[in-house]
Amino acid sequence: MKWIGPFYLSLAAAIWGGTYVVSKAVLEYLHPWVLLEIRFLLGLLVLGIIAWKQKSWHVKRQDIKMLALIAFVGYTGSIGMQFVGTHLSGAAMGSLITAASPGLISIFAIWLLKERLQLEKALSLFLSSLGVIIVVGLPSNETTFYGNIVLFGAALTWALYTVLSRTQTKKYSSLTVTTWASLFGVVFTAPIAIWEQSVLPTTFPASIWIWFGIVYLGVISTAGAFYFWNKGFEYIDAATGSLFFFFQPIVGSLLGWLILGEDLNWNFFIGALCICMGLILSTKERTAPQHADINIQK
Repeated sequence: MKWIGPFYLSLAAAIWGGTYVVSKAVLEYLHPWVLLEIRFLLGLLVLGIIAWKQKSWHVKRQDIKMLALIAFVGYTGSIGMQFVGTHLSGAAMGSLITAASPGLISIFAIWLLKERLQLEKALSLFLSSLGVIIVVGLPSNETTFYGNIVLFGAALTWALYTVLSRTQTKKYSSLTVTTWASLFGVVFTAPIAIWEQSVLPTTFPASIWIWFGIVYLGVISTAGAFYFWNKGFEYIDAATGSLFFFFQPIVGSLLGWLILGEDLNWNFFIGALCICMGLILSTKERTAPQHADINIQK
């Protein structure tokens, strides 16, 4: 059944694309770091139960520091900036700019994994970076401009997270790494969330729809999408499967336009084209099937 792999991968990417729209709506009621802490708690609850039942939570003591660093960079850092940037800029910009992460991965892969900078990687990095610059644009709107800068920081730290996590997914399952990262994500985010709530106190929303959005972010987007993404790679090779990540910015942009009424200008489409070209080049050279435990955003 050739459709199973593409189905799982498309579903995961579509969920991540919807994350930006849902978070934009929920952030009207909750501050970013408080929402992030709730998301990590819900995700940890689901992943923890699954990891405990499958006995996939054991790690060596010497690897705990690296798992903590992975969580700090990729969870508290990257996803935290993603929430803040989306709150300032919008769902469409959030889904697009953070989609530049695969192109940025090349920098850290060369530095940390000692990979060679081939022509495809160099051109991919150039196109993706150019696309981000075009989308960010000039500071005609100060709030949106700074939001775009924060989103680029989210893309950069997610790329670093991806490379760092590969050192651990070679030793442990994706479920194990994700569960531990969620645990440290809760620990590192908690002080910021407590500080934010003390400085900018908010009353938790009474609307059931907002709580549905919170559950979506914590359970479906954090725990579910990672499962579907890794499951898809059981049926399809990595080179082909990685292309389904394009559903994230497409879905995020379209939902932002349809549901939130966000504007999509020419900068957006030109930048999107550059980023997509860069992403295609970044996956083109990977022809051999890879391990299913591949960490790509959100």
